[in-house]
Amino acid sequence: MPLSSPGFTALIAGLGLTLSLIIAPGAQNIFLLRMGILRRHIVVLALICMASDALLIAAGVAGFGAVVRHVPWLFDVVRWFGVAFLVFYGLSAAWRAWRPSGQTLVVDEPAPTPAGSGSGSDAGSDSGLSLGTGTAAVLTREVTAVAAPTRTLVPAILSCLAMTWLNPHAYLDTVFLIGSVSAGYGDLRWLFGAGAVLGSVIWFTFLAYASRYAARLLRSPRSWRILDALIAVAMLALAASLALS
Repeated sequence: MPLSSPGFTALIAGLGLTLSLIIAPGAQNIFLLRMGILRRHIVVLALICMASDALLIAAGVAGFGAVVRHVPWLFDVVRWFGVAFLVFYGLSAAWRAWRPSGQTLVVDEPAPTPAGSGSGSDAGSDSGLSLGTGTAAVLTREVTAVAAPTRTLVPAILSCLAMTWLNPHAYLDTVFLIGSVSAGYGDLRWLFGAGAVLGSVIWFTFLAYASRYAARLLRSPRSWRILDALIAVAMLALAASLALS
């Protein structure tokens, strides 16, 4: 496709619009970032986020936004479910920050393996998880509260789906905004939509990759409590904005 062609212009426009919308710190991004830091199912969760965005964008380009506008109560139902879920998640994060409990592994960098050492002594090194009682390989009290509900795959997937499909902002950004802008491109609207999906893929790939390195900043109990406090504030603020919108 020539760079100067209308089709390429529509593709880049969709890409740019999605990136400008998706980079904002929303519930979905915060959830994926934390799960990436914990190294729990990050690839699966990132793929679910990409697929969900692709479905919502396709619905918007196909004109589903016009249908939803004629059924306003449907949007209200989703909005209040979203408010309830964000409040629950925000209060859970606040509780973890205030009263951490339990113990679990901190994500840590694998230690170098001494030459000739047996495989039994470094069983956790391949996964980047450290075992031991020292400060560099510690078991902390901060991670369990969020890790326990999401350490198995199914609860993690359900939480990820809720962050997307119970979030009215996702519908506003994809179905309504991207869908309405795509209509201005006429026959090229599906290329615009493809660019929008590509933007989502790029962002969630970057977020999943970058979150693994963010674990280096979270080696102490204090840092986990600060992160949970920030998550609590962000989630409750999102819930308030939804309730008052």
